[in-house]
Amino acid sequence: MSLGHLISAGLGRLTAWITRWGGVLPLLAAEFILWTGFGALLPVMPLYFTEHGVDIAYLGVVIAAWPAARLFTEPVFGYLADRTARVPLMVVGLLVAAASVGAMVLWASPIAFVVLRAASGLGTAIYDPAARGYLNDAAPEGRRGEVFGLYSSAQMGGILFGPAIGGIGTSIVGSFSFVLLLSALTTVLAAVAVGLRVREQPRTGLEGPRRERQGAPGSALAEFPPEMAGSREERPRGAWSPTSLRNRFIAAAILVNLAGYFGGGLYETIWALFVVDRGGSVELVGLTFAIFGLVTILLSPYGGRVVDRRGPFPFIVFGIVVMVAMMASYPFVSEPSLYVAMVALEAVGFSFLGPATYLVIARGTPAGRSSTAQGIVGAAGTIGTIVASVLAGVLAATDLSAPFFLGAAVASVLLVVTIIVAGRALMTAAPERDPVGEPAAVS
Repeated sequence: MSLGHLISAGLGRLTAWITRWGGVLPLLAAEFILWTGFGALLPVMPLYFTEHGVDIAYLGVVIAAWPAARLFTEPVFGYLADRTARVPLMVVGLLVAAASVGAMVLWASPIAFVVLRAASGLGTAIYDPAARGYLNDAAPEGRRGEVFGLYSSAQMGGILFGPAIGGIGTSIVGSFSFVLLLSALTTVLAAVAVGLRVREQPRTGLEGPRRERQGAPGSALAEFPPEMAGSREERPRGAWSPTSLRNRFIAAAILVNLAGYFGGGLYETIWALFVVDRGGSVELVGLTFAIFGLVTILLSPYGGRVVDRRGPFPFIVFGIVVMVAMMASYPFVSEPSLYVAMVALEAVGFSFLGPATYLVIARGTPAGRSSTAQGIVGAAGTIGTIVASVLAGVLAATDLSAPFFLGAAVASVLLVVTIIVAGRALMTAAPERDPVGEPAAVS
């Protein structure tokens, strides 16, 4: 084949890819910009707080202020996002978060950090359900796992580049304040990108409160589906559709999100301190975040496609098992450079766990309630982050290894509960589309 044919074929694939994902590309670009600033902040945030008088025990409270603000507000703004325009909510949320992060440079004290972290959490509670609901509704039929794989890749692209930019800027400026200002600036840029380029999607189910199915009693809305015994061929796709958020898929997503966000809160609180305590440098901390981002960028789109074809259950188990294994292993590894390979392995699990979780949410979401579902599941994850942040700070004051053992135990228990509550439903759930990539028939 000639070079011209290869170029033509490549351009054709690129055009087809842009056509398929054109509706969500502006939001994915905004996510990349947003997470570039967040990625720059992650490796140094605990160090910045402790530098300004926050002790390790109180550090958990400061970190927990962000998810605490999200806990009750995220479901509220998710409900609102299903009933009004999502783009203005996304813009307002981003601007609130940007102002809160930037203000930490001017108002630097333990109490101020709690207040401003809470304000930043409020901003993201406004933004996140609207953004994820938008992606869920805008995803091409049968490709929700893939679109959330791209979503994870956009975020992790920021995690990859953010620490490098933040590290170079901090070295030049000589202060951690640089990364706070960078994070505020990139969040403002993301708000501009959303406001100018993201277009509202047509949605169904906006006519009012959910309606009962014809002839069904009101109690049927508390809808835990039958266990769907038998093969996928015996239970064709479309045999069950949710009319309520009270179902086994949403229950499973809540439990899985609790496990994932518990780990996230733990790492956010103590990872930088743990690595430095073991003899690693701030640059190594940044490298571990960058490696996590790079692996996720490369694997998440593929992970989303595989989840769409195979169903979510094995990838939920795989992702949590990998996370548990790494958490339980970090305290026994004395050479900090080995953390890079371990973080890369954990990122492999996350690259499948993330799309699988979002697909489970989509399976349990009634029409017109995408942002509400995202808000509820996100709030559950927020509980995990709050508890992990507080407990990690308390335990780390005595032993920096202890939080990892707690995290491994909590994630293990939540995985077992998920399997008990919804394992059969998840295992027998049909894939989004058949293995050849065509939409499955609906009977």
